Amino acid sequence: MSIPFNKPYFTGLEAKYLSESALSGKISGNGAFTKKCHDYFENTYGLNKVLLTTSCTDALEMCALLVDIQPGDEVIIPSFTFVSTANAFLLRGAKIVFADSSIENPNIDPAQIEDLITPKTKAIIVVHYAGIACNMDWIMDIALKHKLYVIEDAAHAIDSWYKDKKLGTIGHLAAFSFHETKNIISGEGGMLVINDNNLVDRAEIIWEKGTNRAAFHRGEVDKYGWLDLGSSFLPSELTAAVLFAQLQNLDSIQFTRTKIWNLYFELLKPLESQGKVKLPGLPSFASNNGHMFYLICRNNRERNNLINFLHKNGIQAVFHYLPLHQSPYFHKKHDGRKLPHAINYSDCIVRLPFFFELKNEEIKKVAEKIIEFFE
Repeated sequence: MSIPFNKPYFTGLEAKYLSESALSGKISGNGAFTKKCHDYFENTYGLNKVLLTTSCTDALEMCALLVDIQPGDEVIIPSFTFVSTANAFLLRGAKIVFADSSIENPNIDPAQIEDLITPKTKAIIVVHYAGIACNMDWIMDIALKHKLYVIEDAAHAIDSWYKDKKLGTIGHLAAFSFHETKNIISGEGGMLVINDNNLVDRAEIIWEKGTNRAAFHRGEVDKYGWLDLGSSFLPSELTAAVLFAQLQNLDSIQFTRTKIWNLYFELLKPLESQGKVKLPGLPSFASNNGHMFYLICRNNRERNNLINFLHKNGIQAVFHYLPLHQSPYFHKKHDGRKLPHAINYSDCIVRLPFFFELKNEEIKKVAEKIIEFFE
């Protein structure tokens, strides 16, 4: 493919920090670069309490432990999401209750949530698809009324906002991803954000295999022991070193990615005006963090034909999630409710090439070929 879907971007500092980490004599987790990343997110970026993890999946699994999911507890999750969003809670024995997307964008439809709540409901998981915020005031009001936890799956949502609040700061907990397809990367990697101070101490124990080892290394206790459930959720110092190099360039990365998003939108807006595609909907309460650019075709056949046409022209465009409620693993467990918007997004979304080093002429070529297809 002459224009790939994704290409990891390296700032130039990664090799330097990897070398520093290797020469320090400590490359296991919770060392100097982990602390630098934690300090950045808590002091510079303004998050309450963070813990780096080996993946966003691990951060979500920590969320399930922290809110004490027990077998039979119910958790409301959008069907149009990655499997990790559901797996994290299924592993603790939860019953997953899938919600449909909204008609405006692939995010969960808040209007459906209250009808799905039962006495067994324990948490609402929201996914900020493409870095575009869910309607968090509405969702938090529902959660407060029914005494439920809200967990933000913010895998796409670094440096994105809901009104005057950063995504990841609103729910009780949040999970971010630094996978190589995200805005800032560490290969694999993720982060748990703890906004509920009642959960902070336990989060660190779960993070360190159920022990108070982190407190021991800070000199707060004279020995450490097994206090709780947990696992080895923390990443190596090598992962943290790569992430710290990316964080030092977050502003420039975001500036460039937003420019790419805006150019795609400008070039493809005429197709939307003609009713041939739908472009990403950006509610008045949400910001755009330049995570991905997608368009929505009128039907599945047209979507597949467009992807094939672009591939033949050296452009790697892709579709996205298959609805989890229809998956081979889950469809027999689903309660039978129709979730038409989730199915429509799955059938009709096309994600376009999007990465930091994507050139203007490449963006224009992608747009020209899409326009050519519809003509």
